[in-house]
Amino acid sequence: MATETLTLGKALNAGLRRALENDPKVVIMGEDVGKLGGVFRITDGLQKDFGDQRVIDTPLAESGIIGTAVGLAIRGYRPVCEIQFDGFVYPAYDQIVSQVAKMHYRSRGKLNIPMVIRIPFGGGIGAVEHHSESPEAYFAHTAGLKVVSCANPQDAYVMIQQAIASDDPIVFLEPKRRYWEKGTVDLDAPLSEAYPLHASRVARAGTDATLLAYGPMVRTCLDAATAAAEDGRNLEVIDLRTLSPLDLGVVYESVRRTGRAVVVHEAPSNLGMGAEVAARITEECFYSLESPVLRVAGFDTPYPAARVEEEYLPDLDRVLDAVDRTFGW
Repeated sequence: MATETLTLGKALNAGLRRALENDPKVVIMGEDVGKLGGVFRITDGLQKDFGDQRVIDTPLAESGIIGTAVGLAIRGYRPVCEIQFDGFVYPAYDQIVSQVAKMHYRSRGKLNIPMVIRIPFGGGIGAVEHHSESPEAYFAHTAGLKVVSCANPQDAYVMIQQAIASDDPIVFLEPKRRYWEKGTVDLDAPLSEAYPLHASRVARAGTDATLLAYGPMVRTCLDAATAAAEDGRNLEVIDLRTLSPLDLGVVYESVRRTGRAVVVHEAPSNLGMGAEVAARITEECFYSLESPVLRVAGFDTPYPAARVEEEYLPDLDRVLDAVDRTFGW
């Protein structure tokens, strides 16, 4: 087994490299992905090794990037589009929800759109306006799209390859604040059996309450569980990983054991992913719940200026406060 200690960003780079090596129909396209290697250097070195016909620097036109990728996908290619920052995706929103999501259905299954739209998302890096957003609910709500988010280097390496190999269009959300966090990566990890793409996983086993998160908030919840253990509370942490389709079997099993659930995400709480997860838990686990399902989320405002970002984003204290509330009912 070949293992390396990699940052999440380097793991994505390694996964993209492996996909380019394995399939000549894989192409990467986006603003500054070639010579620069992307603003976060996720595609660093790929154009040098695979050429500018497979790692393509595009104009600053997100709608054009996605529209071109649709045509490539119809012709049998597997385009991987990078949206440079989450807040830049909106010019491409029409293409994504009107074309990418609907082409397979519209053609009665005759056409597949095997493309991946990579989006660095979330806050935590002190960025300026339009550079910190959490748009996941827009895409998870759209029938015809699949939406996933990695939270650690191993998942980043495996999930990006699985997404590229899929025949479905996938919005691939990358937690930009976690790009520099390190972990052990099995470079020979199987891409199906051991690490299924659309499956939640238990990140930390526990017995007293269940914390549910994805992307950047998984680490926050793991830290909260470590802190709670000092007070004698054993919290289970589940990384949802897939937002559409949701995989809630492991969630239901956990909540039926613990009787308590807290859903955590950076996006605003109003009509966010946490609302859907909370509703589904209540429908399926009502008689097992010892208290209401609670949400810890960003506030219902635009992402604030960098100086007050820490006041907006869910942190360890807000998560632990919600845990305390679940035991106070």
